[in-house]
Amino acid sequence: MKKYKKIKLVSFPIGLLFLFVLNSTTPLWSQVSPPKKYRNIAMTAGSIAVPQERTLEWKKTSAFAQSMYKAIAEKKITDKMMVTKESAARILLARLLLKQNIAEVNQTIQKLRVWGNCGSSWALNPKGDYDFPLTILTTILWKFGDQPDILYPETKNYLLNVLLSEDGGKFRYTAPKTLGLHVETENHMLMTGGSRYLKNRWIAQHGNTDAYYDNVKNGLEAKLLSLMGEMKQNGLVEFNSIPYLGFTVTALLNLEAFGSEKVRTEARAVLDYINFSYALSSYHLRHYPPMRRRYDKAGIKELSVDYNTAFMKSWLSYLEGVPFDPNMTLGKEHAAMGACMPYRPADKVVELLFDKGDGYFVRQGHGPKASPEISSAGKHFLISSGGVNRGKKSEIVARPICLFLDDNANHLSKVIHLAGPGTDYMKWNNTGVYENFACAAGPVFIPKGMTAVATEGNWAVYAVAKKVTVVVYSTPKLGLMAVFEDVAPQAIFKEVLKTNANPQLLQTSFTFPSGNKLTYDVLAKKDQWVMIAQNGKALDRAFDSWPLIDGDL
Repeated sequence: MKKYKKIKLVSFPIGLLFLFVLNSTTPLWSQVSPPKKYRNIAMTAGSIAVPQERTLEWKKTSAFAQSMYKAIAEKKITDKMMVTKESAARILLARLLLKQNIAEVNQTIQKLRVWGNCGSSWALNPKGDYDFPLTILTTILWKFGDQPDILYPETKNYLLNVLLSEDGGKFRYTAPKTLGLHVETENHMLMTGGSRYLKNRWIAQHGNTDAYYDNVKNGLEAKLLSLMGEMKQNGLVEFNSIPYLGFTVTALLNLEAFGSEKVRTEARAVLDYINFSYALSSYHLRHYPPMRRRYDKAGIKELSVDYNTAFMKSWLSYLEGVPFDPNMTLGKEHAAMGACMPYRPADKVVELLFDKGDGYFVRQGHGPKASPEISSAGKHFLISSGGVNRGKKSEIVARPICLFLDDNANHLSKVIHLAGPGTDYMKWNNTGVYENFACAAGPVFIPKGMTAVATEGNWAVYAVAKKVTVVVYSTPKLGLMAVFEDVAPQAIFKEVLKTNANPQLLQTSFTFPSGNKLTYDVLAKKDQWVMIAQNGKALDRAFDSWPLIDGDL
């Protein structure tokens, strides 16, 4: 009995400590110095550097941007928007950008409340996600804080002293109330840490010399630089994410606009990587790559609804003579953020969006337990790989391999694509892309209205946009696609049939008329590239260790 009492007395303070840590919104180890590595990997750069050169002349104004501001400003601010991450902040920002209803906007800002805490929301932290509106409120402070006729002094003070709830040098690497065991997501680290950094910076630049607000002395700048340095080197965990990429980019835009020179440079480098990655795997602003987070977005079939496309349209609207579809069903709020900030993409990124030159073959690594992106481009086409799911916990949405052409296709049903086996994307390994070639463990889908020039058995050839010829082989368990430019469709079809006459060999290999032989395994394990060899030379199939961007550009 005495022994039991002793254990009970010891366990009681331990239990109190457990409850204290569990209920803390900022786990203790998340605040320590020096900066931590949130991924603990070190990818190599590869043979292709992220372009940074900027010589383009961007316009000062954009009718497209103004139309987005107007569409957002006209939205009604509901009671729910005042207390959730679907906040009023973006509407208020749009009205300030248009200089509309200034007095009413100031009144509304002063009615806002800090309704929760920053960081990921989950069962034990239901009031998380305050960093979503916090990030936009930070933008409002920096864009209008020194314009008292737009942001009234009392409103600015309310922003600083109440609504901008994060300051000082702490940095949260882990999600709230997870005992420091669950690494926080990139978007939350950047939104929370970036907003804290910019509040400190504002206060310091306006006369406060307290070390608490000095981002160098309190260590916060070093932690942000370390975080962005990892993202620059290793890419994003939340690659191509719908919806989280939009929030990651928004936080980076704040830092690129308002940070110190070191922070601005590093934020710009991460943005440049994100946009270069997009340019490589998109075609005429159509983008359908593998993505991480969330599974409920797996049903999207539109080809231009990700947030990177929205940002890109906002930037392109400041260039003369760049045609693009101004319709936007998703992402107006994010696009407006892109439009109103100073960041613009590098020259090469803008060029690659619409002009693939003589073509390229590029592999993009995303690190361990992720999915690669593989792109094969010609003068007038792009083959985009669909990636691979790495198990339910990976939160990776694998997609079909798509062939984009010089046409107006804006939906998956309107492009040639292939995937497999079956229809469950969690069972797919759609990494079977090589130069001018794709294969998968399922049939090739041909859009309605696309008529074959010739067919023979499971083979067909199609003459499509701008002298692009597509030869396909399609059965329920095997789909192959070879793409040619500036050839006679009938003639190349006969040559392909001749060099691939044995259907048994087709299960594992395809030979181009040029003699180039590709070997593959469409049922490859989920940690292996479907492609095995070229002309008998083994390929590096372990894409978990692929460089960031590698290939021939």
